[in-house]
Amino acid sequence: MRHTLATASAALLLVSGTACSSDVIDSTPPTIPAATPAQSPPAVTAPAGVIRPLAGTPTAATFDTASAALLVLVPGPRPEDAASLVVVPAGGGAPRTMGLPAPATALTTDGAGLAYLSTRGGYLVVEIDSGNTTRVEVSDEADTDFTAITRRGDGRIVLGTADGAVVILADADAANSPATVSHRSKIFARVDSLVSKDNTTVVLDRGQTSVTAMDAEGNAAQSLRAGEGATTIVVDDAGRVLVTDTRGDELLVFSADPLIMRQRFPVSAAPYGLAGSDGLAWVSQTASNTVIGYDLSTGIPVEKVRHPTVQQPNNLGYDADTDTLYVVSGSGAGVQIIARASGTR
Repeated sequence: MRHTLATASAALLLVSGTACSSDVIDSTPPTIPAATPAQSPPAVTAPAGVIRPLAGTPTAATFDTASAALLVLVPGPRPEDAASLVVVPAGGGAPRTMGLPAPATALTTDGAGLAYLSTRGGYLVVEIDSGNTTRVEVSDEADTDFTAITRRGDGRIVLGTADGAVVILADADAANSPATVSHRSKIFARVDSLVSKDNTTVVLDRGQTSVTAMDAEGNAAQSLRAGEGATTIVVDDAGRVLVTDTRGDELLVFSADPLIMRQRFPVSAAPYGLAGSDGLAWVSQTASNTVIGYDLSTGIPVEKVRHPTVQQPNNLGYDADTDTLYVVSGSGAGVQIIARASGTR
């Protein structure tokens, strides 16, 4: 693995150096193949907790505290088909599926009952309780393939694009269409995921296996290599930025402002899914159908608990109020709900 990283890094430097020596600026940053979750084997150990069926192939999940529900993004069968948002109540009610008016690529919430989903040309705002959905177009971006979305502490929406741009919208929680752009910066190969800590946005680019912190004005403050194949990023309740290095079998922990790697720890079996809290950081192992809870408070991750999961545990959500962990299968095995997951309640 380390030799692979060194070879890939050398290749990237060679490409960059060649471009500089000929005074040619390549508009597309050099990349390596993006890492992906392992293809999980069939689950041989009974998963912990209970399992609820879920149709489709989910691509994102997050827990919304205001609505006390897990939100799961399920794309349509074809890229051009409209997606669905599945709401799994924490209290044990039946999951509720809300059809969306367009395809969607990424999901975030405001923690107050609204979900935001990126789509081509703009984003969708969904009232989780009622299901009412508003489409917000972004001015002069009708043909833009938005691939990532986050909401900053000041309420402003930030979008990422398939061709490597970060777009900051001018108004907080813009509900009127079209929304206007206050800043656009195209310095990435592709924006695969965005998270926010206060008004700092952290960008994950899988092809460059990098994380980059952007300040409130949209300037790239710091950028760091994130292992050998970073795939998933979240911000936990303590403000730590967690990243899975799926190809390098590591959990990486950063601060956001300034962007500094604070911890790195080996996690075997293709770590991919992430959920964070101020207690434990949850990491799924896609090659072994396992999820592990790590205590990060001592300066080095310490394993506290592990659970067997459904097949292909690609997405995680965590309800800190009830210590409930949600594991969403990427292969159609449903949503796994593990009560008292950390064992402290």
